[in-house]
Amino acid sequence: MEQQKVNKDTFRDKVATIDKKGKRIWIFPQKPEGRLYNFRKLASVLYLIVFFGLPFLKVDGHPIFLINILQRKFILFGQIFWPQDFFIFAIGMIVFIVFVALFTVVFGRVFCGWACPQTIFMEMIFRRVEYLIEGNAARQQVLAAAPWNADKILKKTTKWVAFWLISFIIANTFLAYMIGVDELRLLISEPLSQNLGTFVTLLVFTTVFFFVYLWLREQVCTVICPYGRMQGVLLDKNSVVVAYDYKRGEPRGKFHKNEERSLGDCIDCKQCVRVCPTGIDIRNGTQLECVNCTACIDACDKMMNAVGMPTGLIRYASENNIAKKRPWILTVRAKAYSVVMVLLLGVLVWLLTSRTDVNVTLLRTPGQLYQEQPNNQLSNLYSYKLLNKTFREKKIVLKPENFKGTIKLVGETDLIVPKDDIITGTMFIYLDKSDVKSRKTPLKIAVYDGNKKVATVTTSFLGPFTEN
Repeated sequence: MEQQKVNKDTFRDKVATIDKKGKRIWIFPQKPEGRLYNFRKLASVLYLIVFFGLPFLKVDGHPIFLINILQRKFILFGQIFWPQDFFIFAIGMIVFIVFVALFTVVFGRVFCGWACPQTIFMEMIFRRVEYLIEGNAARQQVLAAAPWNADKILKKTTKWVAFWLISFIIANTFLAYMIGVDELRLLISEPLSQNLGTFVTLLVFTTVFFFVYLWLREQVCTVICPYGRMQGVLLDKNSVVVAYDYKRGEPRGKFHKNEERSLGDCIDCKQCVRVCPTGIDIRNGTQLECVNCTACIDACDKMMNAVGMPTGLIRYASENNIAKKRPWILTVRAKAYSVVMVLLLGVLVWLLTSRTDVNVTLLRTPGQLYQEQPNNQLSNLYSYKLLNKTFREKKIVLKPENFKGTIKLVGETDLIVPKDDIITGTMFIYLDKSDVKSRKTPLKIAVYDGNKKVATVTTSFLGPFTEN
Protein backbone atom coordinates (compact mmCIF):
# COMPACT_ATOMS: atom_id res chain seq x y z
CA MET A 1 0.00 0.00 0.00
CA GLU A 2 1.02 3.59 -0.60
CA GLN A 3 1.40 4.40 3.05
CA GLN A 4 3.97 5.68 5.48
CA LYS A 5 7.25 3.83 5.03
CA VAL A 6 8.14 2.33 8.40
CA ASN A 7 11.90 1.97 8.83
CA LYS A 8 12.17 2.08 5.03
CA ASP A 9 10.00 -1.04 4.74
CA THR A 10 12.62 -3.22 6.43
CA PHE A 11 9.78 -5.22 7.96
CA ARG A 12 9.29 -6.80 4.53
CA ASP A 13 12.85 -8.19 4.55
CA LYS A 14 12.08 -10.85 7.13
CA VAL A 15 9.30 -12.94 8.59
CA ALA A 16 7.81 -11.32 11.68
CA THR A 17 8.52 -14.37 13.86
CA ILE A 18 12.22 -14.75 12.96
CA ASP A 19 14.95 -12.38 14.15
CA LYS A 20 18.05 -11.23 12.27
CA LYS A 21 20.00 -14.26 13.47
CA GLY A 22 17.35 -16.64 12.20
CA LYS A 23 16.11 -17.47 15.69
CA ARG A 24 12.43 -18.08 16.36
CA ILE A 25 10.58 -15.17 17.98
CA TRP A 26 7.94 -16.86 20.11
CA ILE A 27 4.54 -15.18 19.98
CA PHE A 28 2.22 -14.79 22.95
CA PRO A 29 -0.90 -13.29 21.35
CA GLN A 30 -3.39 -11.55 23.58
CA LYS A 31 -6.78 -13.28 23.73
CA PRO A 32 -9.06 -11.51 21.22
CA GLU A 33 -12.57 -10.37 21.99
CA GLY A 34 -15.17 -8.46 20.06
CA ARG A 35 -17.95 -8.65 17.51
CA LEU A 36 -16.00 -10.35 14.71
CA TYR A 37 -14.35 -12.77 17.12
CA ASN A 38 -17.81 -13.85 18.29
CA PHE A 39 -18.79 -14.50 14.68
CA ARG A 40 -15.60 -16.52 14.22
CA LYS A 41 -16.41 -18.58 17.30
CA LEU A 42 -19.86 -19.34 15.93
CA ALA A 43 -18.45 -20.29 12.52
CA SER A 44 -15.81 -22.46 14.20
CA VAL A 45 -18.39 -24.29 16.33
CA LEU A 46 -20.41 -25.11 13.20
CA TYR A 47 -17.21 -26.19 11.42
CA LEU A 48 -16.14 -28.46 14.27
CA ILE A 49 -19.60 -30.02 14.56
CA VAL A 50 -19.45 -30.89 10.87
CA PHE A 51 -15.84 -32.10 11.06
CA PHE A 52 -16.29 -34.39 14.04
CA GLY A 53 -19.87 -35.40 13.20
CA LEU A 54 -19.65 -36.13 9.47
CA PRO A 55 -18.05 -39.61 9.82
CA PHE A 56 -21.04 -40.71 11.92
CA LEU A 57 -23.66 -39.67 9.35
CA LYS A 58 -24.92 -42.49 7.15
CA VAL A 59 -27.23 -43.01 4.18
CA ASP A 60 -28.79 -46.49 3.86
CA GLY A 61 -26.32 -47.76 6.45
CA HIS A 62 -23.27 -46.38 4.62
CA PRO A 63 -21.11 -43.35 5.51
CA ILE A 64 -22.10 -40.13 3.81
CA PHE A 65 -18.41 -39.20 3.44
CA LEU A 66 -15.50 -41.63 2.98
CA ILE A 67 -12.06 -41.22 1.41
CA ASN A 68 -10.72 -44.79 1.34
CA ILE A 69 -7.42 -44.47 -0.51
CA LEU A 70 -6.30 -48.05 0.18
CA GLN A 71 -9.41 -49.58 -1.40
CA ARG A 72 -9.67 -46.74 -3.93
CA LYS A 73 -13.28 -46.11 -2.97
CA PHE A 74 -14.67 -42.67 -2.28
CA ILE A 75 -18.11 -41.75 -0.99
CA LEU A 76 -19.16 -38.13 -1.26
CA PHE A 77 -22.57 -37.15 0.09
CA GLY A 78 -23.81 -40.73 -0.23
CA GLN A 79 -22.56 -41.30 -3.81
CA ILE A 80 -19.81 -43.86 -4.47
CA PHE A 81 -16.89 -42.87 -6.70
CA TRP A 82 -14.35 -45.36 -8.02
CA PRO A 83 -11.03 -44.91 -9.86
CA GLN A 84 -13.04 -44.90 -13.11
CA ASP A 85 -14.50 -41.58 -11.94
CA PHE A 86 -11.12 -40.01 -11.25
CA PHE A 87 -11.53 -37.52 -14.09
CA ILE A 88 -14.45 -36.01 -12.16
CA PHE A 89 -12.10 -35.40 -9.23
CA ALA A 90 -9.60 -33.82 -11.63
CA ILE A 91 -12.25 -31.38 -12.85
CA GLY A 92 -13.28 -30.78 -9.25
CA MET A 93 -9.69 -29.90 -8.28
CA ILE A 94 -9.44 -27.46 -11.19
CA VAL A 95 -12.69 -25.84 -10.08
CA PHE A 96 -11.34 -25.62 -6.51
CA ILE A 97 -8.08 -23.96 -7.64
CA VAL A 98 -9.94 -21.43 -9.78
CA PHE A 99 -12.31 -20.78 -6.87
CA VAL A 100 -9.34 -20.12 -4.56
CA ALA A 101 -7.88 -17.72 -7.11
CA LEU A 102 -11.20 -15.93 -7.61
CA PHE A 103 -11.93 -15.75 -3.90
CA THR A 104 -8.46 -14.36 -3.17
CA VAL A 105 -8.71 -11.77 -5.95
CA VAL A 106 -11.97 -10.45 -4.49
CA PHE A 107 -11.77 -11.16 -0.75
CA GLY A 108 -8.09 -11.71 0.00
CA ARG A 109 -7.08 -14.35 2.54
CA VAL A 110 -10.41 -14.63 4.36
CA PHE A 111 -10.41 -18.41 3.99
CA CYS A 112 -7.26 -18.65 6.13
CA GLY A 113 -8.72 -16.78 9.07
CA TRP A 114 -12.26 -18.14 8.99
CA ALA A 115 -12.29 -21.63 7.45
CA CYS A 116 -8.78 -23.11 7.35
CA PRO A 117 -8.53 -26.17 9.63
CA GLN A 118 -5.08 -25.07 10.82
CA THR A 119 -6.40 -21.72 12.04
CA ILE A 120 -9.60 -23.09 13.55
CA PHE A 121 -7.85 -25.89 15.46
CA MET A 122 -5.04 -23.58 16.60
CA GLU A 123 -7.04 -20.51 17.62
CA MET A 124 -10.34 -22.03 18.68
CA ILE A 125 -9.20 -25.23 20.38
CA PHE A 126 -5.51 -25.43 21.28
CA ARG A 127 -5.01 -21.71 22.03
CA ARG A 128 -8.12 -21.62 24.23
CA VAL A 129 -6.91 -24.69 26.14
CA GLU A 130 -3.59 -22.90 26.57
CA TYR A 131 -5.32 -19.80 27.95
CA LEU A 132 -7.26 -22.03 30.34
CA ILE A 133 -4.14 -23.79 31.69
CA GLU A 134 -1.40 -21.15 31.52
CA GLY A 135 -3.42 -17.95 31.69
CA ASN A 136 -3.44 -14.88 29.44
CA ALA A 137 -0.56 -13.71 27.24
CA ALA A 138 1.24 -11.87 30.05
CA ARG A 139 1.13 -14.90 32.36
CA GLN A 140 2.32 -17.15 29.55
CA GLN A 141 5.35 -14.91 29.01
CA VAL A 142 6.16 -14.97 32.72
CA LEU A 143 5.76 -18.75 32.81
CA ALA A 144 8.02 -19.21 29.77
CA ALA A 145 10.77 -17.15 31.42
CA ALA A 146 10.38 -18.82 34.81
CA PRO A 147 12.68 -21.63 35.99
CA TRP A 148 11.43 -25.21 35.88
CA ASN A 149 9.80 -25.26 39.28
CA ALA A 150 6.84 -27.41 40.39
CA ASP A 151 4.23 -24.91 39.13
CA LYS A 152 5.77 -24.68 35.64
CA ILE A 153 6.24 -28.46 35.37
CA LEU A 154 2.61 -29.04 36.38
CA LYS A 155 1.18 -26.49 33.94
CA LYS A 156 3.40 -27.50 31.02
CA THR A 157 2.78 -31.20 31.56
CA THR A 158 -0.97 -30.63 31.82
CA LYS A 159 -0.93 -28.62 28.59
CA TRP A 160 1.16 -31.19 26.73
CA VAL A 161 -1.11 -34.04 27.82
CA ALA A 162 -4.21 -32.05 26.82
CA PHE A 163 -2.67 -31.15 23.44
CA TRP A 164 -1.70 -34.77 22.79
CA LEU A 165 -5.17 -36.09 23.67
CA ILE A 166 -6.84 -33.53 21.39
CA SER A 167 -4.38 -34.45 18.62
CA PHE A 168 -5.24 -38.12 19.18
CA ILE A 169 -8.95 -37.35 18.76
CA ILE A 170 -8.25 -35.39 15.56
CA ALA A 171 -6.09 -38.22 14.18
CA ASN A 172 -8.85 -40.76 14.92
CA THR A 173 -11.38 -38.53 13.18
CA PHE A 174 -9.21 -38.36 10.06
CA LEU A 175 -8.86 -42.16 10.22
CA ALA A 176 -12.67 -42.45 10.39
CA TYR A 177 -12.87 -40.43 7.18
CA MET A 178 -10.54 -42.95 5.51
CA ILE A 179 -11.83 -46.30 6.75
CA GLY A 180 -15.28 -45.49 8.13
CA VAL A 181 -16.45 -45.18 11.73
CA ASP A 182 -17.63 -48.82 11.90
CA GLU A 183 -14.22 -50.10 10.87
CA LEU A 184 -12.63 -47.72 13.40
CA ARG A 185 -14.80 -49.14 16.19
CA LEU A 186 -13.75 -52.64 15.13
CA LEU A 187 -10.07 -51.69 15.27
CA ILE A 188 -10.55 -50.23 18.76
CA SER A 189 -12.37 -53.32 20.04
CA GLU A 190 -9.93 -55.86 18.60
CA PRO A 191 -6.68 -56.83 20.37
CA LEU A 192 -3.85 -54.38 19.74
CA SER A 193 -1.64 -57.14 18.30
CA GLN A 194 -4.03 -57.59 15.36
CA ASN A 195 -3.79 -53.95 14.28
CA LEU A 196 -0.35 -52.93 15.49
CA GLY A 197 0.61 -51.28 12.19
CA THR A 198 -2.53 -49.16 12.12
CA PHE A 199 -2.04 -48.17 15.76
CA VAL A 200 1.58 -47.13 15.17
CA THR A 201 0.51 -45.06 12.15
CA LEU A 202 -2.18 -43.42 14.27
CA LEU A 203 0.39 -42.53 16.93
CA VAL A 204 2.68 -41.05 14.28
CA PHE A 205 -0.08 -38.80 12.93
CA THR A 206 -1.09 -37.86 16.47
CA THR A 207 2.48 -36.82 17.23
CA VAL A 208 2.63 -34.79 14.00
CA PHE A 209 -0.55 -32.89 14.95
CA PHE A 210 0.79 -32.45 18.48
CA PHE A 211 4.07 -31.02 17.14
CA VAL A 212 2.26 -28.67 14.74
CA TYR A 213 0.01 -27.13 17.39
CA LEU A 214 2.51 -27.14 20.23
CA TRP A 215 5.56 -25.80 18.39
CA LEU A 216 5.11 -25.00 14.69
CA ARG A 217 1.89 -22.99 15.11
CA GLU A 218 1.93 -19.84 12.95
CA GLN A 219 4.99 -21.14 11.10
CA VAL A 220 2.61 -23.38 9.14
CA CYS A 221 0.92 -20.27 7.77
CA THR A 222 4.00 -18.12 7.27
CA VAL A 223 6.63 -20.64 6.14
CA ILE A 224 5.02 -23.91 5.04
CA CYS A 225 1.67 -23.04 3.45
CA PRO A 226 2.05 -21.64 -0.10
CA TYR A 227 -1.23 -19.74 0.03
CA GLY A 228 0.36 -16.69 1.68
CA ARG A 229 2.75 -16.37 -1.24
CA MET A 230 -0.03 -16.94 -3.74
CA GLN A 231 -1.89 -13.91 -2.46
CA GLY A 232 1.04 -11.70 -3.41
CA VAL A 233 0.41 -12.66 -7.03
CA LEU A 234 -3.38 -12.70 -6.91
CA LEU A 235 -4.16 -9.55 -4.90
CA ASP A 236 -4.61 -6.19 -6.54
CA LYS A 237 -5.66 -2.75 -5.32
CA ASN A 238 -9.33 -3.70 -5.52
CA SER A 239 -9.01 -6.86 -3.39
CA VAL A 240 -10.75 -6.67 -0.03
CA VAL A 241 -8.32 -7.42 2.81
CA VAL A 242 -7.89 -6.55 6.47
CA ALA A 243 -6.38 -3.10 6.06
CA TYR A 244 -5.27 -0.14 8.15
CA ASP A 245 -6.67 3.23 7.04
CA TYR A 246 -3.39 5.12 6.97
CA LYS A 247 -5.08 8.19 5.45
CA ARG A 248 -7.08 8.57 8.62
CA GLY A 249 -4.61 7.12 11.12
CA GLU A 250 -1.34 8.87 10.25
CA PRO A 251 0.60 10.48 11.73
CA ARG A 252 0.03 8.28 14.71
CA GLY A 253 0.65 9.36 18.30
CA LYS A 254 -0.30 8.66 21.90
CA PHE A 255 -3.71 9.75 23.14
CA HIS A 256 -4.03 12.27 25.93
CA LYS A 257 -7.33 12.98 27.62
CA ASN A 258 -8.96 16.36 26.88
CA GLU A 259 -6.35 17.17 24.23
CA GLU A 260 -7.09 19.03 21.02
CA ARG A 261 -5.81 16.25 18.78
CA SER A 262 -3.88 17.35 15.70
CA LEU A 263 -2.47 13.92 14.88
CA GLY A 264 -4.14 11.02 13.09
CA ASP A 265 -6.63 8.75 14.78
CA CYS A 266 -4.11 5.95 15.49
CA ILE A 267 -3.18 6.32 19.18
CA ASP A 268 -0.24 3.90 18.81
CA CYS A 269 -1.57 1.58 21.52
CA LYS A 270 -0.22 -1.45 19.66
CA GLN A 271 -3.26 -3.54 20.63
CA CYS A 272 -3.54 -4.66 17.00
CA VAL A 273 -0.01 -6.08 17.26
CA ARG A 274 -0.54 -7.75 20.63
CA VAL A 275 -3.56 -9.78 19.45
CA CYS A 276 -2.08 -10.82 16.11
CA PRO A 277 -1.51 -14.62 16.03
CA THR A 278 1.27 -14.26 13.44
CA GLY A 279 3.07 -11.35 15.14
CA ILE A 280 2.75 -8.67 12.46
CA ASP A 281 1.90 -4.97 12.64
CA ILE A 282 -1.06 -4.54 10.29
CA ARG A 283 -0.27 -0.82 10.11
CA ASN A 284 2.69 -1.68 7.90
CA GLY A 285 0.32 -2.83 5.16
CA THR A 286 -0.67 -6.13 3.60
CA GLN A 287 1.83 -8.86 4.48
CA LEU A 288 2.08 -12.54 3.63
CA GLU A 289 1.82 -13.44 7.33
CA CYS A 290 -1.65 -11.89 7.66
CA VAL A 291 -4.36 -14.57 7.70
CA ASN A 292 -7.26 -12.09 7.84
CA CYS A 293 -8.40 -13.38 11.23
CA THR A 294 -9.82 -9.90 12.11
CA ALA A 295 -8.43 -9.98 15.68
CA CYS A 296 -6.78 -6.61 15.01
CA ILE A 297 -10.10 -5.12 13.86
CA ASP A 298 -11.79 -6.03 17.14
CA ALA A 299 -8.84 -4.76 19.19
CA CYS A 300 -8.71 -1.44 17.33
CA ASP A 301 -12.47 -0.90 17.49
CA LYS A 302 -12.37 -1.51 21.24
CA MET A 303 -9.70 1.18 21.69
CA MET A 304 -11.48 3.62 19.38
CA ASN A 305 -14.64 3.23 21.46
CA ALA A 306 -12.61 3.75 24.64
CA VAL A 307 -11.19 7.10 23.45
CA GLY A 308 -14.39 8.28 21.74
CA MET A 309 -13.21 8.03 18.13
CA PRO A 310 -15.00 6.42 15.18
CA THR A 311 -14.38 2.70 14.69
CA GLY A 312 -13.14 1.20 11.42
CA LEU A 313 -9.56 2.46 11.54
CA ILE A 314 -8.66 -1.16 10.76
CA ARG A 315 -11.34 -2.84 8.65
CA TYR A 316 -12.08 -4.92 5.61
CA ALA A 317 -11.18 -2.64 2.70
CA SER A 318 -9.18 -2.45 -0.51
CA GLU A 319 -6.29 -0.14 -1.31
CA ASN A 320 -8.53 1.95 -3.56
CA ASN A 321 -11.16 2.14 -0.80
CA ILE A 322 -8.59 3.80 1.43
CA ALA A 323 -6.35 5.73 -0.96
CA LYS A 324 -9.04 7.05 -3.34
CA LYS A 325 -12.12 6.81 -1.11
CA ARG A 326 -13.63 4.74 -3.91
CA PRO A 327 -16.32 2.09 -3.26
CA TRP A 328 -15.56 -1.53 -4.01
CA ILE A 329 -16.04 -2.56 -7.64
CA LEU A 330 -16.02 -5.93 -9.42
CA THR A 331 -12.94 -5.78 -11.62
CA VAL A 332 -12.51 -7.20 -15.11
CA ARG A 333 -10.17 -9.84 -13.73
CA ALA A 334 -12.70 -10.92 -11.12
CA LYS A 335 -15.41 -11.06 -13.79
CA ALA A 336 -13.16 -13.21 -16.01
CA TYR A 337 -12.47 -15.62 -13.15
CA SER A 338 -16.21 -15.75 -12.43
CA VAL A 339 -17.01 -16.70 -16.03
CA VAL A 340 -14.40 -19.46 -15.98
CA MET A 341 -15.70 -20.61 -12.62
CA VAL A 342 -19.30 -20.84 -13.87
CA LEU A 343 -18.21 -22.77 -16.96
CA LEU A 344 -16.16 -25.25 -14.92
CA LEU A 345 -19.00 -25.67 -12.43
CA GLY A 346 -21.32 -26.37 -15.35
CA VAL A 347 -18.97 -29.05 -16.65
CA LEU A 348 -18.65 -30.56 -13.17
CA VAL A 349 -22.43 -30.62 -12.64
CA TRP A 350 -22.93 -32.23 -16.07
CA LEU A 351 -20.34 -34.92 -15.30
CA LEU A 352 -21.99 -35.68 -11.95
CA THR A 353 -25.52 -35.80 -13.34
CA SER A 354 -24.55 -37.86 -16.41
CA ARG A 355 -22.54 -40.34 -14.38
CA THR A 356 -24.05 -43.84 -14.61
CA ASP A 357 -24.69 -46.16 -11.67
CA VAL A 358 -23.11 -49.09 -13.54
CA ASN A 359 -19.78 -49.11 -15.33
CA VAL A 360 -19.31 -51.78 -18.02
CA THR A 361 -16.00 -52.82 -19.59
CA LEU A 362 -16.18 -55.28 -22.50
CA LEU A 363 -13.06 -56.58 -24.25
CA ARG A 364 -12.62 -59.24 -26.89
CA THR A 365 -10.43 -61.97 -25.42
CA PRO A 366 -6.90 -61.38 -26.74
CA GLY A 367 -5.32 -64.12 -28.82
CA GLN A 368 -8.69 -65.64 -29.70
CA LEU A 369 -9.84 -65.88 -33.33
CA TYR A 370 -13.42 -66.27 -34.42
CA GLN A 371 -15.04 -69.68 -34.02
CA GLU A 372 -17.14 -71.52 -36.60
CA GLN A 373 -20.53 -72.43 -35.17
CA PRO A 374 -23.48 -74.51 -36.41
CA ASN A 375 -26.30 -72.89 -38.38
CA ASN A 376 -23.82 -70.90 -40.47
CA GLN A 377 -22.78 -68.65 -37.57
CA LEU A 378 -19.55 -67.20 -36.19
CA SER A 379 -18.74 -66.41 -32.56
CA ASN A 380 -16.24 -64.30 -30.63
CA LEU A 381 -15.28 -64.70 -26.97
CA TYR A 382 -15.35 -61.59 -24.76
CA SER A 383 -14.48 -60.81 -21.15
CA TYR A 384 -16.60 -58.35 -19.20
CA LYS A 385 -16.32 -56.41 -15.94
CA LEU A 386 -19.35 -54.80 -14.31
CA LEU A 387 -18.98 -52.24 -11.54
CA ASN A 388 -21.98 -51.37 -9.37
CA LYS A 389 -21.54 -47.82 -8.01
CA THR A 390 -24.58 -47.92 -5.75
CA PHE A 391 -25.63 -49.50 -2.47
CA ARG A 392 -28.34 -51.58 -4.19
CA GLU A 393 -28.04 -54.87 -6.03
CA LYS A 394 -28.30 -54.51 -9.81
CA LYS A 395 -29.64 -56.94 -12.42
CA ILE A 396 -27.94 -56.06 -15.70
CA VAL A 397 -29.09 -57.14 -19.14
CA LEU A 398 -26.94 -56.83 -22.28
CA LYS A 399 -28.79 -56.47 -25.59
CA PRO A 400 -27.58 -56.09 -29.20
CA GLU A 401 -28.15 -52.55 -30.46
CA ASN A 402 -26.79 -52.19 -33.99
CA PHE A 403 -26.66 -55.83 -35.04
CA LYS A 404 -28.75 -58.99 -35.23
CA GLY A 405 -27.10 -61.58 -33.08
CA THR A 406 -27.09 -63.40 -29.79
CA ILE A 407 -25.26 -62.76 -26.51
CA LYS A 408 -24.63 -65.82 -24.36
CA LEU A 409 -23.03 -65.75 -20.91
CA VAL A 410 -20.53 -68.45 -19.91
CA GLY A 411 -21.54 -70.17 -16.67
CA GLU A 412 -24.18 -67.59 -15.80
CA THR A 413 -27.83 -67.10 -16.57
CA ASP A 414 -28.21 -63.56 -15.24
CA LEU A 415 -25.83 -60.69 -14.54
CA ILE A 416 -26.45 -59.90 -10.86
CA VAL A 417 -24.02 -57.28 -9.55
CA PRO A 418 -23.95 -57.01 -5.74
CA LYS A 419 -24.11 -53.58 -4.19
CA ASP A 420 -20.85 -51.65 -4.11
CA ASP A 421 -19.02 -54.48 -5.90
CA ILE A 422 -17.44 -55.71 -9.13
CA ILE A 423 -18.12 -58.92 -11.08
CA THR A 424 -16.19 -60.35 -14.01
CA GLY A 425 -16.86 -63.11 -16.48
CA THR A 426 -16.89 -64.19 -20.12
CA MET A 427 -19.50 -64.35 -22.84
CA PHE A 428 -19.95 -65.21 -26.52
CA ILE A 429 -21.46 -63.07 -29.23
CA TYR A 430 -22.96 -64.99 -32.16
CA LEU A 431 -23.45 -63.45 -35.63
CA ASP A 432 -24.64 -64.90 -38.92
CA LYS A 433 -21.84 -65.19 -41.46
CA SER A 434 -23.87 -63.07 -43.86
CA ASP A 435 -23.71 -60.16 -41.40
CA VAL A 436 -19.91 -60.29 -41.13
CA LYS A 437 -18.70 -58.35 -44.16
CA SER A 438 -15.23 -57.24 -42.99
CA ARG A 439 -12.32 -58.35 -40.86
CA LYS A 440 -13.63 -56.25 -37.93
CA THR A 441 -17.28 -55.46 -37.51
CA PRO A 442 -18.11 -52.64 -35.06
CA LEU A 443 -20.72 -53.60 -32.49
CA LYS A 444 -22.83 -51.59 -30.07
CA ILE A 445 -24.30 -53.31 -27.01
CA ALA A 446 -26.99 -51.66 -24.90
CA VAL A 447 -26.71 -52.00 -21.12
CA TYR A 448 -30.01 -52.15 -19.25
CA ASP A 449 -30.59 -51.80 -15.52
CA GLY A 450 -33.92 -53.61 -15.36
CA ASN A 451 -35.99 -51.90 -18.05
CA LYS A 452 -33.90 -48.75 -18.08
CA LYS A 453 -31.07 -48.29 -20.56
CA VAL A 454 -28.06 -46.89 -18.70
CA ALA A 455 -25.19 -47.12 -21.19
CA THR A 456 -23.98 -48.28 -24.58
CA VAL A 457 -20.75 -50.26 -24.92
CA THR A 458 -18.80 -50.44 -28.18
CA THR A 459 -16.55 -53.31 -29.26
CA SER A 460 -15.63 -55.16 -32.46
CA PHE A 461 -16.33 -58.60 -33.89
CA LEU A 462 -13.43 -60.44 -35.54
CA GLY A 463 -14.42 -62.34 -38.70
CA PRO A 464 -12.70 -64.12 -41.62
CA PHE A 465 -10.24 -62.18 -43.73
CA THR A 466 -11.89 -61.15 -46.97
CA GLU A 467 -10.26 -59.59 -50.02
CA ASN A 468 -11.99 -56.69 -51.65
